[in-house]
Amino acid sequence: MRLSAEEGKFLVRLARESILAKMKGQAIKVPEVSEKLREKRGVFVSLHKDGELRGCIGYPYPYLPLVEATIQAALAAAFEDPRFPPVKMQEMEHTTVEVSVLSEPELIVVKEPKDYPKAVEVGKHGLIVEGVGTSGLLLPQVAIEFGWDAEEFLSQTCMKAGLPPDMWLTKEVRVSRFTAQIFSEVKPGGDVVERKP
Repeated sequence: MRLSAEEGKFLVRLARESILAKMKGQAIKVPEVSEKLREKRGVFVSLHKDGELRGCIGYPYPYLPLVEATIQAALAAAFEDPRFPPVKMQEMEHTTVEVSVLSEPELIVVKEPKDYPKAVEVGKHGLIVEGVGTSGLLLPQVAIEFGWDAEEFLSQTCMKAGLPPDMWLTKEVRVSRFTAQIFSEVKPGGDVVERKP
């Protein structure tokens, strides 16, 4: 179910406010929201400082109500992404917040693994590769940002899972696709827009 521009703006503001509240040692309360924002949805929160990734964590599957998942993902992106040190208060005025609300991942079924690229639409789909005891996920906007075609996108998702890039050509992994509604601050703490991947 698609979110309105106002609902997307609300989630982005909620993500930023939750991070700032944690930095100030304040309690974070789950606000009263509409039924749509209480639905269980997958969500990722991405932080970009001066245009560079500063943290990105989320939930690919719909385990939590969207409003709660957004708060948890925002805090994890700011303070628990293993690739980065925790975000500091003074960085927030240079950091934009982006919330990607995911559709439920759908397993791609193909006769032969070489057919996967035909089932992946760059700019529309995000990917999850699972198998051999690991998994990796890339959001739809990542393929666009790096100019990847479907094959490169599959390879990069395998690498995100810590697997060889050509692992998608074997039958040892499962590949799922999903779509995302992406809401992003134009500038730190500024207007929020829905953007295409």
